[in-house]
Amino acid sequence: MNGKLIVFEGVEGCGKTTQIQRIYQWLLSSGIPVVVTREPGGTELGSHLRQLLLEVGKSTIAYTTELLLYAADRAQHVEQELKPDLQQGKIILCDRFTDSTVAYQGYGRSLDMSLIHQLNAIATSGLESDLTLWFDVDVEIGLSRKISSNNGVTTADRIEQEKIEFHRRVQQGYTELAGLYPQRIQRIDALLDQDQVQRQIQAILTERLQNWGFHNT
Repeated sequence: MNGKLIVFEGVEGCGKTTQIQRIYQWLLSSGIPVVVTREPGGTELGSHLRQLLLEVGKSTIAYTTELLLYAADRAQHVEQELKPDLQQGKIILCDRFTDSTVAYQGYGRSLDMSLIHQLNAIATSGLESDLTLWFDVDVEIGLSRKISSNNGVTTADRIEQEKIEFHRRVQQGYTELAGLYPQRIQRIDALLDQDQVQRQIQAILTERLQNWGFHNT
């Protein structure tokens, strides 16, 4: 059986990273082969690219350079991790994938969308998510969550420090993507508490896993 790629997407502070770990434990306890990964940083090379992309430094990164670095991270990730895990029949829980590039670099940075789609196609060799869970939350709430989770200490990375208008454009991107691909992208109400969000995800995944032929033990 081929594995399945499940992607978790959303704006900063939407809560997806916490939910990925909870879903990982839930699937593991059900006897389903599952792995967790992320972009950027899902490989050794990717971890170095992640540091370049997210650390707050003295020098700025040109938008096109940023786009190409994300594409390089993805190309390595697909070949080294995603394809082998899928061939082994595993469920992959991936923190961000191609929709992030469309939302952040396309809508957020206003880069050429056709270029983004072309780079995504090259980097993925045509691989798409089998299911994307979009954590829908107001950007102001998401950003305030990031601050509160750090006990009020500002430790925002380079993307989190962008102006609020940037984050609103990113959110608009996710909203429009969800409308374009309703079969692939499922909305999660991320304003709810963690347990309620978890129940939403489990309900969606229970049905999908059965349809895919994965059965709990």
